[in-house]
Amino acid sequence: MNPASRPPTATPPAASSSRIDSPSLKAALAMALMHYNRLPSRAAAAAASAAGTSTPPLIHWKRKAKERKREILRLREELKLLQDGVRGEETEPPVASCRCHFFDGCGDLQPPLPPGGGEHWVDEVLRRRFLRLARWKEKRRRLDRSLPVSSLMEFNREDEIQQLSLSTDFLVELSDGIFAKRDSTSSFATFSHQAVDFILASLRNILSTKRERELVEEIIDGLVARLMKRMCTISENNCTSDSGSVDWSDAQFSVQHLFRKLGQEEFIGQRIILAVSQKISNLSEMLLLVDPFDDSFPDMHGNMFIMIQLIEFLISDYIKNWLCCEQFDKKFFEEWARSILKARKDLEVLENINGLYVVYIERVIGRLAREVAPAAHQGKLNLDVFSKLLC
Repeated sequence: MNPASRPPTATPPAASSSRIDSPSLKAALAMALMHYNRLPSRAAAAAASAAGTSTPPLIHWKRKAKERKREILRLREELKLLQDGVRGEETEPPVASCRCHFFDGCGDLQPPLPPGGGEHWVDEVLRRRFLRLARWKEKRRRLDRSLPVSSLMEFNREDEIQQLSLSTDFLVELSDGIFAKRDSTSSFATFSHQAVDFILASLRNILSTKRERELVEEIIDGLVARLMKRMCTISENNCTSDSGSVDWSDAQFSVQHLFRKLGQEEFIGQRIILAVSQKISNLSEMLLLVDPFDDSFPDMHGNMFIMIQLIEFLISDYIKNWLCCEQFDKKFFEEWARSILKARKDLEVLENINGLYVVYIERVIGRLAREVAPAAHQGKLNLDVFSKLLC
């Protein structure tokens, strides 16, 4: 047989089939398929196509845009609430229509209810509302000058010391309004009540942290000095309420009641007594030199009794609670006790002019001696000062 007519051999196909049937190649293909199926985008697309609920890309991005828009609107609302106190509104917030009992018992020698009964959620609402109103007042005062960005950032921080300073300014402005008859009695009672509560709450929080004490003392001393100036004001004109002008006595007693409420806190009350006793000594020297027929003499005479009465209110209302406080400043107590004794000596000089001054201050000192006697015998107070109170 001719060798050229031999059929071709099947050796190459056998070799290729042996390569395909190789175990290593099969393992590599299987691993590649498993890795491909584990891809998240492919798996989600495969699952969506299998379920028949595949969403077009346009609808998907529209849904994303709506969600982002809602998020932006929510953030804008939160930003507006945060900046509401700084930017304010163009009209003053309305006054609550309910009657405020803050000035009930004004001028009566009756101790208020003991503190510590717990706070109601309404108190927190009133604090927030008062802070919003105080910031609105601050914004009105700053309309004529630009406010730096840094000041805005500091204003948005809930800094209690800044809130304390702001609330004291607001309370002084309220007292100016009641003297000028700009504010009605109801609005003054409501806003002053909120201001006093806010000042006391902020002060307690700050004192508990024991920080910035010198700055806090400066703020409180400034508040006492400014309110003292308004309580002991002397009218330039001898006006009466019949002519529709300012009734000074009602406004003065209102400021006295503000002092009485602020004195709940020992940190403020002791400073009020020290400032008032020093003012009594200064006023007694002025009464020695003024003409009794001068138009300002009746006002000075009335201021003297208002100040002595304020000391009596603070001592009868709060001295026992002050002595029980852990932060009670004994040195400060000794300072204002000596100041009251000095005021008594200065008033003794005026006994020929008006003997009631001495009688009234003696009653105050007698009440003080009775109230502090237990603490003095327990060694909590200086016996030297206590013995002088008994003289």
